[in-house]
Amino acid sequence: MTQDDVLEVFRDCGALLDGHFILRSGLHSRQFFQCALALQQMPVVEKLGAALAAKVKSLGAVTVVSPAMGGLVIGQEVARQLGVRFIFVEKEDGKLVLRRGFKIAPGEKILVVEDVVTKGGRVQETIDIVRANAGLVAGVAMMVDRSNGQARLGVPQFSLISLQIEAFDPNNLPADLQQIPAVKPGSK
Repeated sequence: MTQDDVLEVFRDCGALLDGHFILRSGLHSRQFFQCALALQQMPVVEKLGAALAAKVKSLGAVTVVSPAMGGLVIGQEVARQLGVRFIFVEKEDGKLVLRRGFKIAPGEKILVVEDVVTKGGRVQETIDIVRANAGLVAGVAMMVDRSNGQARLGVPQFSLISLQIEAFDPNNLPADLQQIPAVKPGSK
C-alpha cells in the first residue's frame, strides 16, 4: 500500500479528522488520526496489518508488544500476520507497565507496534520496558508517523504514513485555532 492508499482508507472510514485537537502529547493540532474508527472494520485491520507486517518481516521479531490502548488492535494484527506472539503494556499509576503475567525472555527480539506517533513518548516508555526486561528491540512500526521521522527512537522505524502535521504548544496557538474549541478525541 502506498501512503496515498492508506490516507484514502483513513478518509473513507472517517478516521482523518479536521478541527482543533489536543493530542496525547499535550500539543494542539488541526488534524487528528482517530485510528480506532479505521480499525473497527476487520477487513481494514487485516489490510493495514498486512502492509505494516510486510515492512518489518525481515527484522525477525518473535514477539510484538504494543502500548494500550491505541496500539492493541494493530499490534495484535501485525503479530498475527507475522505468526508471532503478542503482548501489551498498560497504564498503572499513570505509567506504562508490563502486567497480566506477560514475560520477556532475555535476548528476545521484540517489535514495538503503535497506531500514531507524534513525539514518541509512549513508544519510548515501551522500549524502556522491553530493555528493562533484557529484551532486544528490533524496531518500531506504526501506522501513522505524525512527526515525519522527527521522533527519534534509536531503533529502526517503519510507518504506513509519514507526514509533518503541524502541532502547536497550547500557549502559542495560531489565531484560527484560538477561535475553535479544542477537543481531545484520543485516549487519555
